[in-house]
Amino acid sequence: MSEPKNRIEKTKFSYKRAISYSIGQISDIASYQTFTFLTFTFYFAVVGLKIELIVLGFIIWTFWNSFNDTMIGYLSDRTNTKYGRRIPWIMLSLVPIALMLFLLFTPPTSIGIMDEVLNFVYFFVIIILFELFFTMYDINYTSLYPEIFITEEERAKGNNVRQLFAIVGLIAAFVLPGLFITDYSDAQYIGEYQLFGIVVGIIIICAGLLFLILTPKEKAEFSQDYKEAPNFFNTIKTCVKSKSFMRYIPAEIASWFVYGMLPTMVPLYVKYVLNEPVALMASLLLLLTFLSAAIFMTVLWKPLVQKLGPRKTWLISMTTWIITLLPLMFIQDFFSGLIVFFLIGIGLSGSLYIIDIIIADIVDEDEVNTGIRREGGYYGVNIFFQRLATIFVFLAIGPVFLISDWQVYDPLNITPEIIFGLRSLMVIYPVIALVIAIIAICFYPLDGKYLKQIKEQRDKIHQEKKSKI
Repeated sequence: MSEPKNRIEKTKFSYKRAISYSIGQISDIASYQTFTFLTFTFYFAVVGLKIELIVLGFIIWTFWNSFNDTMIGYLSDRTNTKYGRRIPWIMLSLVPIALMLFLLFTPPTSIGIMDEVLNFVYFFVIIILFELFFTMYDINYTSLYPEIFITEEERAKGNNVRQLFAIVGLIAAFVLPGLFITDYSDAQYIGEYQLFGIVVGIIIICAGLLFLILTPKEKAEFSQDYKEAPNFFNTIKTCVKSKSFMRYIPAEIASWFVYGMLPTMVPLYVKYVLNEPVALMASLLLLLTFLSAAIFMTVLWKPLVQKLGPRKTWLISMTTWIITLLPLMFIQDFFSGLIVFFLIGIGLSGSLYIIDIIIADIVDEDEVNTGIRREGGYYGVNIFFQRLATIFVFLAIGPVFLISDWQVYDPLNITPEIIFGLRSLMVIYPVIALVIAIIAICFYPLDGKYLKQIKEQRDKIHQEKKSKI
């Protein structure tokens, strides 16, 4: 008996395709995590900018992102070239990202009132330009994920491969600086920062070029979707009207608040709370966390996602994350830090693994409702909300440092109030954020039978698009 003509074709998962795509994750992770890990400590402790100026700079930076991220996502969806919608943006952004990371560590000077103004202006311009080029890369790279990996099985396997390459990016961002920079908070080592900036820039360019050479082509069935992409304001309106998207967003902001807070505070937390002055040790603790995350993505969260679905698994992972953060409020030595940072990777890995699966499901739901795929628009608005987390990070850091009387970096006057402030930024604020995330995700609708129906309807739409090629 012949099979029905409308039978949905199954796409065979290819590890070669997954590896080719995932190489680009190195550039993505290495660039942004380097920026997150070192920018605050460098400009606060090495350059000597006042905490108020750093907070002001990042607040304005986030408002800039409200336009930048959404506009680039919108333009990406409407791009039509022989290379596809996404690849040209990645080509244009790769070298400028590397250049911005080098320039990030080459401020004019740090002596005198006028020099402080110059340093602030320089800091502000560089973070704005970095964000512009990083967004061009990140939105378009990430938008390829749900196009290249269509089925739930493909996305789960593809995400596993992708996160393994993310570890390479994390090593470049967290471990490599510790091999070049003697002390993250000492101005005499500014030249070591600059040397590291050159090295990480080379890594970003090399990995990005390899990705561009090997990456799978964008699928032909989506090549005409640019014609029906909505205008800029309708793109925002469509995303905001999606109940699934808007119920996911609070959890995403909360998760990115923790992603941002932990690496930003780790250099100072390790040096002054765990009494470990060697910069490499802070890098090793972060690396240990992400190595732990890589292990538990595969052995724990992947099977749970397949059994329970993304929503329930995310709730479990965020609860686990809260529990593993609590000891940071009490530990006092580096050895204890090794244990705790390894355990933190368990909860962290669940969130890292699930977020892109969640947003891919939301894009699928939108395609079922509209008939077109708009990854760029959704990822653009999504990244805008991600960057709001940065405002909350620095709105937390600023008052805590001011209350602790640490608005200007002074390594010789570390008070109990400063120690408590560093502990609270590593524990109390992240825990509050994760509780908010748990409450939000309880109302997320893409789960169970409804999610299964969405995927079945999505497959039928893709089959129809293929038949028209």
